[in-house]
Amino acid sequence: MKKVIFLSFALVMIMSSYNGFTQTKKKETAASSANKVEAYYFHNTVRCTTCKTVEAEAKADLSSLYGDQVIFKALNLENEATKPIAEKLKVSGQTLLIVKGDQQINLTNEGFLYAVTNPTKLKSIIKAKVDPLLDL
Repeated sequence: MKKVIFLSFALVMIMSSYNGFTQTKKKETAASSANKVEAYYFHNTVRCTTCKTVEAEAKADLSSLYGDQVIFKALNLENEATKPIAEKLKVSGQTLLIVKGDQQINLTNEGFLYAVTNPTKLKSIIKAKVDPLLDL
């Protein structure tokens, strides 16, 4: 009888420590996602050359500057799966957005101004805006 009680107690202790471990992991994951820098390019299904160039330049610039430190996502606003994130970020049209936690930096104007005519300038603007978010 004492062995059954001891084994039951040991099992309860193991399960409670496992539960604490998984809750800690969830908190760490939430904290790390709040510290993560993400870039979103929202677009429509029908796209012009400039729109495609803004996406390509932003993606290439972020990749060459930061590797996988900054995640780039191109999202079609007309896709139902995209609507929740667009609503969360308050996006309703073509937008180039850098996000870290609650902080948002809208680079749409710069993207459309410089992606085609001066991609080097766009890259320098992206660097100037993203570096502080990564504490570089």
